[in-house]
Amino acid sequence: MINKKPLILVVNDDGVNSNGIKMLSNVAREFGEVFVVAPNKNRSAVSHSMTLNQEIVVEKINDNEFTCSGTPVDCVKIAIDKLLPRLPDLCLSGINHGSNHSINALYSGTLHGAMEATIHKVPSISFSHLSYDESKNFISFKTFIYQIISTVLINGLPKSITLNINIPDVKANNIKGIKLCSQAKGKWTEDYILSRQEAKKKFYKISGTFQHDATNLNSDSWALENNFISIVPVHLDCSVLTHNKFLKYLEHDL
Repeated sequence: MINKKPLILVVNDDGVNSNGIKMLSNVAREFGEVFVVAPNKNRSAVSHSMTLNQEIVVEKINDNEFTCSGTPVDCVKIAIDKLLPRLPDLCLSGINHGSNHSINALYSGTLHGAMEATIHKVPSISFSHLSYDESKNFISFKTFIYQIISTVLINGLPKSITLNINIPDVKANNIKGIKLCSQAKGKWTEDYILSRQEAKKKFYKISGTFQHDATNLNSDSWALENNFISIVPVHLDCSVLTHNKFLKYLEHDL
């Protein structure tokens, strides 16, 4: 049972004016006191980066709502250190306009904002929708989002776990359910397009195609392509980045 009104931090990487964060913060207010601390402009694909060599500007919009000149990770750090009255009971990040499943999880400012809160021992959830349409209204998915938030507030999350949630780009009444998944294998093939040239300078814009394996029935890619909301528990155990077999191989050569 929830014995007190929870304090909820809401962040994102699309910026404070995005439809996604407005909808998510409105849902969060049905559960408790909400602080919104979000970038003052789009900060997509910044992963876990933070601001080191310049000032971070925080501007108060109104009670409990702030913009930050930094990254999503900066937003979480400065919210916990300076803006919130206490450590929040929950951090929600999103709703992101665009996919953060498969390999996209590595690049996502949305997910890594939530992961930063997890580092501070705050249960955290990242929400993304596969549509990149910034005008998209997510209100029809409220029932699913409400259910997930309620479950985490009641039951909590294991230490070091962040939930990475992606919603397929279909109508809400076509959602088949919620599926617990592993992260699918995937890869971006980039194409840098020359947009203009000035003297010795060339200016490029990134484009590309995303390829991923949707054949694994346990993966987030399969779930999303089959109209399920995918939930991947992402953890902070950096030891899994160590390739232990190769360590043994190196022992013979170094």
